[in-house]
Amino acid sequence: MGKGMEFTRYTSKSAVFAAACFLWAALGPATFPAIFSALGAEAKPPALGLPIRCRPGKDCWLVNFVDVDPGPGRRDYACRKRTYDGHKGTDIAIRDLAVMAKGVDVVASAPGIVKAVRDGMKDVDFTLPGSGSVEGRECGNGLVLVHGGGWETQYCHMRRGSLAVKKGERVERGRKLGLVGHSGRAQFPHVHLAVRLGKRVIDPFAGVGRQRQCGLGVAPLWRKDALSRLTGETTALYNAGFAAGRLSARAARRGDFSAPIMSRTAPAMVLWVDMFWPRAGDILSLKITAPNGQTVVERSSTVDKTQARRFVFAGKKRKARSLPPGTYRGDITLVRDKGGAKEKIISIVREVEVR
Repeated sequence: MGKGMEFTRYTSKSAVFAAACFLWAALGPATFPAIFSALGAEAKPPALGLPIRCRPGKDCWLVNFVDVDPGPGRRDYACRKRTYDGHKGTDIAIRDLAVMAKGVDVVASAPGIVKAVRDGMKDVDFTLPGSGSVEGRECGNGLVLVHGGGWETQYCHMRRGSLAVKKGERVERGRKLGLVGHSGRAQFPHVHLAVRLGKRVIDPFAGVGRQRQCGLGVAPLWRKDALSRLTGETTALYNAGFAAGRLSARAARRGDFSAPIMSRTAPAMVLWVDMFWPRAGDILSLKITAPNGQTVVERSSTVDKTQARRFVFAGKKRKARSLPPGTYRGDITLVRDKGGAKEKIISIVREVEVR
């Protein structure tokens, strides 16, 4: 994402920074702080905080990284494939459209001056009207901050009508810029943070002057507190619940199936889960347990391919006159490298009260 907003290039300052990168490459990483000190404070890259007010891994999730593969393939900073071809930023998602409607703040990752803003675009999955509907405006509602030395950050896919700053305004780190939305070239509510030096895309996990192809750079742009919160496990069972019959991923992602109560005359009981980055070979299990401890339904399957998002459900139609009342439990478990030295188990539990 992140295209479709006009930018200005700071040629002279970018040239100074390019010289710094040349010296870094020639003299080694130990000279990095000294080089920037000699060039002046404004040549330093911005130290980035989180661009969203949330708790990564709990109520927001890092989904896509910058694509650092220069060709038609895809590769993130760690030499994994948690991105897509040509992706130029870091995507942090929230749970669903219901959460988006309540409001989740997008905040400035670093101090800067507002260079450009756009608002007024609808919050809608761009695949419904087609990609042509956002051509040239892929960023959706958003803004650009300049930080000096040719550095810019761009914030995309914000909620229509939520922008809280104006062009020319100076903002501090953590200042509310608006709300997470679903505008532009977006299929789910998230904030896209792009970092640039002049017209060059910079991966904040790699930084500049990188010496090795895989792993964090010697000087990531993230502040330490933000980096520690963004380098955890990216596979997540981020949303789950019960439905009383036929369902779809689109409806679940709207927040339609979050009610804690189900009627005894519901035509079916279905347990569903939405995931980020399940890997090929992972074993996924869904189990519904009745109030008396008996298993209503239990299904396991092996994930056939690695995906950014995957929606799965399992359930059973009601055959009796009514469902027995009480609390039903849904257990969802993902196992990676089962039985191996690096076995990992990710699980989530949901409950529904049948009345």
